[in-house]
Amino acid sequence: MSHIVIIGCGIIGAAIAYQLSQIEGLKITVLDKQAPATASTGAALGVLMGVISHKVKGRPWKMRHISVERYHTLIPELEAKINRPIPHNRQGILQLCLPGDDLDKWEKLLDIRKADGLPLEIWDVAKLRDRCPQLQSQEVIAGIYSPADLQINPVALTLALVEVAQQNGVNFHFGVTVAGYETISVGSHEYRCCQIQTKSLDVTTKAPILEDVDWLVVAAGLGSLPCLQGIKGGKLESLQCRSTQGNGFTIIPVLGQALELQVRSPLGNPDFQPVITGDDVHIVPVTENEYWVGATVEFPDDVGEAVADPSLLNRVIGRAISFCPGLADATVARKWSGLRPRPEGQAAPAVGYLQGFKNVLLATGHYRNGVLLAPATASAVEKMIINSLRDR
Repeated sequence: MSHIVIIGCGIIGAAIAYQLSQIEGLKITVLDKQAPATASTGAALGVLMGVISHKVKGRPWKMRHISVERYHTLIPELEAKINRPIPHNRQGILQLCLPGDDLDKWEKLLDIRKADGLPLEIWDVAKLRDRCPQLQSQEVIAGIYSPADLQINPVALTLALVEVAQQNGVNFHFGVTVAGYETISVGSHEYRCCQIQTKSLDVTTKAPILEDVDWLVVAAGLGSLPCLQGIKGGKLESLQCRSTQGNGFTIIPVLGQALELQVRSPLGNPDFQPVITGDDVHIVPVTENEYWVGATVEFPDDVGEAVADPSLLNRVIGRAISFCPGLADATVARKWSGLRPRPEGQAAPAVGYLQGFKNVLLATGHYRNGVLLAPATASAVEKMIINSLRDR
């Protein structure tokens, strides 16, 4: 029985664990120093912009397409197994076009999506106001509506993935960090990880020693580089992934702020509440009276720290109100922020083999698309493991 260890239990690690748990003959262990969906996943809005994305070829589009299609089957699949709903919105995503936007570019995208059998529509101002009367902005010149895209609660989704993976026999260890690795040489500058020593953050709990490790999957987001320090007995200054080019990459934190607004009644038509996005601001209907609004994009300072700037969140709020004036009377129920893992030195995400290792896979650095790309990432990891097992 092959033993697979996954480090990280945000949406990426949980999706991989669930995907692999459906394969017979695998022993799966998941480690995380925190509870599931605590870090980047817990701060995400869960807006899944796939079909409406301008990505049209190569890996960026393929991963989006795979993921959006999978979500339409994954959600009911999980709901049936946990016997409760996972909060999500299937009423699509509406992208607002502003002066200066290239509508010809959108027309070309519509033609591309139509050729692939994927629905995408351009709405003029009259149709926008008819379908979404809450939109009162005079600067909006058109809207792009994608009925196939959706939004999902990232925390509820992650917890559902963990619960069903546990039902399938996956072992989860929370409050645990990696203390060290044992590796063996399998050729010139090639290694295998064969054992992982762990440390419990609770002194009363004994941490497991994971022996006979066949595969290590690192899905720890911002923690991916720190948890791999010293894996070969030397300092790992940057990750290197065999699926990418260059001399390796680092992962930096990019902060995002968001907030939840409560209104007295739904904005616009209560029977049609799509996610509305414009000028990189998302307005996400959560319940009849609650909306999530976000998110900022705040890069680290000169010493590598990303600190929330209240003025940037105020800008996001102001922009949302400019599109939907009804939000001006809303009450702020809560504010939150989180750090996204952004790769420097390669495009996001990094999915592939850790350079120099035969059995260590990276599934990290998803930046702002962790929730969106989780199913495709899990599928890619499964394929690499299965193909390797077949070649033995």
